[in-house]
Amino acid sequence: MNQTLWTFKSFRDLLLKCVAERDLFTGKTLHARYVKSLVASSTYLSNHFVNLYSKCGRLTSARAAFDSTEQPNVFSYNVIVKAYAKDSKIHIARQLFDEIPQPDTVSYNTLISGYADARETVPAMILFKRMRELGFEVDGFTLSGLIAACCDRVELIMQLHCFAVSGGFDSYSSVNNAFVSYYSKGGLLREAVSVFYGMGELRDEVSWNSMIVAYGQHKEGAKALALYRDMILKGFKIDMYTLASVLNALTSLNDLIGGRQFHGKLIKAGFHQNSHVGSGLIDFYSKCGGRNGMSDAEKVFQEILSPDLVIWNTMISGYSMNEELAEEAVRSFRQMQRIGHRPDDCSFVCVTSACSNLCSTSQGKQIHGLAVKSHIPSNRISVNNSLISMYYENGNLQDARRVFDRMPELNAVTYNCMIKGYAQHGRVTEALLLYQRMLDSRIAPNNITFVAVLSACVHSGKVAEGQNYFNTMKERFKIEPEAEHYSCMIDLLGRAGKLEEAERFIDSMPFKAGPVAWAALLNACRKHKNIALAERAAKELMAMKPNADTPYVMLANMYTDAGRWEEMAAVRKLMRSRRIRKKPGCSWIEVKKKEHVFVAEDWSHPMIRDVCEYLEEMMKKMKELGYVMDKKWAMVKVDEAGEGEEEMRLGHHSEKLAVAFGLMSTGHGEEIVVKKNLRICGDCHNAIKFMSEVAGREIIVRDNLRFHCFKDGKCSCGDYW
Repeated sequence: MNQTLWTFKSFRDLLLKCVAERDLFTGKTLHARYVKSLVASSTYLSNHFVNLYSKCGRLTSARAAFDSTEQPNVFSYNVIVKAYAKDSKIHIARQLFDEIPQPDTVSYNTLISGYADARETVPAMILFKRMRELGFEVDGFTLSGLIAACCDRVELIMQLHCFAVSGGFDSYSSVNNAFVSYYSKGGLLREAVSVFYGMGELRDEVSWNSMIVAYGQHKEGAKALALYRDMILKGFKIDMYTLASVLNALTSLNDLIGGRQFHGKLIKAGFHQNSHVGSGLIDFYSKCGGRNGMSDAEKVFQEILSPDLVIWNTMISGYSMNEELAEEAVRSFRQMQRIGHRPDDCSFVCVTSACSNLCSTSQGKQIHGLAVKSHIPSNRISVNNSLISMYYENGNLQDARRVFDRMPELNAVTYNCMIKGYAQHGRVTEALLLYQRMLDSRIAPNNITFVAVLSACVHSGKVAEGQNYFNTMKERFKIEPEAEHYSCMIDLLGRAGKLEEAERFIDSMPFKAGPVAWAALLNACRKHKNIALAERAAKELMAMKPNADTPYVMLANMYTDAGRWEEMAAVRKLMRSRRIRKKPGCSWIEVKKKEHVFVAEDWSHPMIRDVCEYLEEMMKKMKELGYVMDKKWAMVKVDEAGEGEEEMRLGHHSEKLAVAFGLMSTGHGEEIVVKKNLRICGDCHNAIKFMSEVAGREIIVRDNLRFHCFKDGKCSCGDYW
């Protein structure tokens, strides 16, 4: 008898150790012995086998162990419900929950937490209401799960805060910590600070870490670092979460020197190989490291012993933020899959963002298909939002709207993406109608919403409407305009020819105007031939971005248009002295799932002669319809140009070559989407209108500012660009 008890105890202790250490190999061996033994089935041991498989990510084995349990109890159900919820199968988790003969508070807390992970706010709230009606005791875990389930719905978070205070739940550190985190995520930093300092002695390491993260999220990096120093002085334990929070603060400050110094301290302390800290370092270098940022991030990645899914996601995100490294982002995503990591919603958001920067539309569609087939629920809103952005960035507004219309739940980000898509494609009426629908749906607009709405006004010249939206933003929604909003207003006024008003606007800004604002003013000056104001804007831009070619090129082009050749020569001489080279025009097009690149006056494409011959024949037909080449865009002094030089230069602009290649390589009904790294030139814009009419095809060109959709000799921009 004693020997049997000792054997059971030893078996139990070894099993519990396997669960704690996630030792799947030993655990499976124990399970095999347990199944083959003649000992009567133990619900206690069966529950821990279910728990082991669940923690090791073996859901099928966990379910088999659960189904073989002869007399499952409430603990058995709680474990398997949690397993399905963690595997994003919340609907199965709910089915199992409903089968529990006598659920307890833990059962409700587990499912509420699952709804929070799935970002399903309404089912979580309904379950909470039912829990209270049936008389179950609410505890700190219940409230923490509910707060997380609210996501960014700050009005619900505030209601729960009132409930927590009135019910005495504000005595739980975990509840207060959740309020700090989710107030911050919802944009309410002041409320997060109030909760944190109101906790007093209740504050633990999680509280401090949450507040440091909150400051970092709101670009208050200096306060975050001050809090970190205060945390050390008060004797709190510094762990990997604290260090990752500090890295987030340094990232918000864009403090490369401070970040490198902190990296050195992490190496000395032995934290640099930790995956959580490593993720923070990769994020820091990818955002603050400049040209060599991703190289430094790759070195950090290589030092991490066992990169987890979060590390891979951070690397993919870093690549996706750099347009030139978009292909590397997709390759990393594929490599992550090959080594056995299953993509989550964050993985899909990051790689979809990278596909937005690719010329290849097929890559994005493949990722969309993979997301649909994956275990991620179809209503995972962040993935759908990124798909909307990806489709409109690739010129496919129809599929973007199709994703939007099929989404079971919409949030502010969803509307922002779709409004921005319509704005960039020149579909201003649809953009503004969608904004009104957003208000009618009682979804509060945010600062990004107004950037999208103002951009729509910019692209259509709706000055009065834009000014009204700008004022509404401040007066009705209490949103303080940021640099992007002011830049949109400067662009709006400038394009409409109100240059003096735009200059007064830039001078009256509550903070120093940045490069985007001055670039908008410079563009407007170019359009309306105001050289005096352009010189001021260019000078400001040169001071802010000394290595950028834009102000030099724009000013030189304006001098060329005005026939002021000496000033033009002086600008080009200044460029040479500062070793600044003009970025060559480059266009991309995907044909039959292969990307083709064309560079202005470059003959490296294997079919360039065929393309030029096709373009020459096309030009003849265009001229019959009235096309006249605008030679001023050749930027050549008339008396110095050789015979035919102006026509040759204009005829070999990259966007013309790419469009011609697309027309000759595709049939009717196939999409032609060209991407260009610079703004489309006036002659090319006019020429592609004629090309669309001659070919009877729809042609989409995305330059560095917006989309131009050419059809039947017209452009969606209405020649207002």
